[in-house]
Amino acid sequence: MDLFEVEVTCPDKDSAREIASACLRKKLVACANLLPKIESLFIWQGQIDSESEVLLRLKTPALNFDAVCAQIRAHHPFELPPIIALPVQAMGPGVADWVAQETQLANICD
Repeated sequence: MDLFEVEVTCPDKDSAREIASACLRKKLVACANLLPKIESLFIWQGQIDSESEVLLRLKTPALNFDAVCAQIRAHHPFELPPIIALPVQAMGPGVADWVAQETQLANICD
């Protein structure tokens, strides 16, 4: 099974938790990590800007990526959530099996 770690920055912990909870409830992801107080510098509408944000990391089977994106877009306050999926090259013993088990009942057609 191919696995992704999906990353998206959020403006605060509440929005990151809302996205994580929505994905966990639908069994689209097995785990969510919130990394608070990162500083993001970016170009938006032609201007360089910076914000203090929360990085949300989600572990999911690659097959769930589109459904995870849909949940992020449905719950994210940004006009353009910066969603990135990184393929997982390796995991510790049993971790991939755990991700598969926790997401096996995902209803990706919701």
